[in-house]
Amino acid sequence: SIHKDLEEKIARFHQREDAILYASCFDANAGIFEALLTPEDAVLSDELNHASIIDGIRLCKANKYRYKHMDMQDLEAKLQEAQKHRLRLVATDGAFSMDGDIAPLREICQLAQKYDALVFIDECHATGFLGPNGRGTDELLGVMDKVTIINSTLGKALGGAAGGYTTGPKPLIDLLRQRSRPYLFSNSLPPAVVGCASKALDLLMESNAIAQSMAAKTQRFRSKMTAAGFTISGKDHPICPVMLGDARLAAVMAEDMLNRGIYVIGFSYPVVPKGKARIRVQISAVHSDEDIDRCVEAFTEVGRKHGALP
Repeated sequence: SIHKDLEEKIARFHQREDAILYASCFDANAGIFEALLTPEDAVLSDELNHASIIDGIRLCKANKYRYKHMDMQDLEAKLQEAQKHRLRLVATDGAFSMDGDIAPLREICQLAQKYDALVFIDECHATGFLGPNGRGTDELLGVMDKVTIINSTLGKALGGAAGGYTTGPKPLIDLLRQRSRPYLFSNSLPPAVVGCASKALDLLMESNAIAQSMAAKTQRFRSKMTAAGFTISGKDHPICPVMLGDARLAAVMAEDMLNRGIYVIGFSYPVVPKGKARIRVQISAVHSDEDIDRCVEAFTEVGRKHGALP
């Protein structure tokens, strides 16, 4: 019963008809495309989509189109090409985890309407903090009624343990319960995780204070880091990649930051493209203004020491 209650709560939070729980969002992404799409259909995927979306798409027999990252001209060209197929599904991350950039959902939904396509978004890096009430990128961009399917996680902002889900039209969820292999042939979520995620949703639906504080803290960090001379990728997202370019610089700076008590990780090739090495900072609701200011000070000291800042 607690699992069913959580599914109902997820659907209510996203203002959708129904929801289905998985052990992770990786499983949700592995389970949806194969169950929904046939060889007569087409799926159009952003080239920088998360690995789990790519793997899920590989499992299905639909015709596959990959459009350039957030490039609406390319997406339109691919949609025109895909008109010959029975059903078209545009698949994109709502917020992209490496660069912290946000998909142009308004434009995607307009194109989907024009070419009679469905829209699927992965909201793992948006649920719980983006949008006025933390409902995600579709709320942030005012297209909640135009996005057909949402997959997301309970393992990040909604508790940090495990779990994922699909939410959308009831007939789709009914189909997944019968056909989605990760749901049928694996365990459901441990009860403790269900309780934790359920409480997190209660907190979000009681008040928008947490979502609003996240926006303010993110803005504080991004503006102070930019003023210090750093380049922060993405737009208004709590994932704040400090772009350094050089892999060795990212590694030694991250190590120095750890020595100063700031937990950050350097990313370089093959996780990100060559020449795009960065230190990825993630702002949390529990960070105080003092924590954020101390982090900026440490970055400034370490940046000057290693020549990343003048």
